[in-house]
Amino acid sequence: MPLFVIRLIYWIKSFLIRCGFFISKTTPVEEVGKLIGLMKPKTTQVPLVRIGSQLDGGYLIPDDLKDLDACFSPGVSTNSDFEFQLAETGIRCFMADFSVDGPAKNHPMFHFEKKFLGAVNDSVFMTLENWVKRNAPGHGDLLLQMDIESAEYEVLLETPAEILNRFRIIVVEFHDLETVWSRDAFRLIYPVFHKLSQLFEIVHIHPNNIMGAKSISVDGLEVPSVLEISFLRKDRITKKLPTKEFRHPLDQNNSDEFPDYPLPRSWYSSI
Repeated sequence: MPLFVIRLIYWIKSFLIRCGFFISKTTPVEEVGKLIGLMKPKTTQVPLVRIGSQLDGGYLIPDDLKDLDACFSPGVSTNSDFEFQLAETGIRCFMADFSVDGPAKNHPMFHFEKKFLGAVNDSVFMTLENWVKRNAPGHGDLLLQMDIESAEYEVLLETPAEILNRFRIIVVEFHDLETVWSRDAFRLIYPVFHKLSQLFEIVHIHPNNIMGAKSISVDGLEVPSVLEISFLRKDRITKKLPTKEFRHPLDQNNSDEFPDYPLPRSWYSSI
């Protein structure tokens, strides 16, 4: 490559960085398709139930809550309906969020820590492993509900498999998924779903329409920006089939201010 071209590329990169942008190599379509293949949802013998708000803050999870030891719910913000409904059934709820001083509602089964979940332990952050070991020692099954604004990737990668395996049910709001078209982001996001696929099956996906329909499509392969994804641990499954229809009858829009954003057909159909 001529020297002037190399210099021009670096000048453009420097200019864009000063403007708040960064250039990255793109991910081949085949690689993104491989990721989506890991994320195809299954319908199991366990029906889904809606827990939480009717709009944002409500999630569809497997109706397999009996004898759960506790729920861990990082990312409290201003809505605690999901945790409150679980607490009303007798499930302890451990909650964490450095950005607020406590949950939006109070309940005797609530236990709150003013910290963010992350990949280190310090005065602001704590790891999922640290949090679980301090509050739920032993071997009882747990539930994880996580909405932590893109920190979910580093948290899930950092968490040992033996801790993840404590969770019977996981529901996560995955943010900025459209960045998988960047090679750098793909190298972070793909290992997360590969790791989870060893222990769990995806049993539901719901696109979040809170900011309007956002996605990036390349060669007909569409990747939404924000997906709420529910997982069930594989040992709880005795029967599974590919999910053929979306949306689920219990699904609700996260916001009434924006149009519904359906799950792209390529995420659940081989056609």
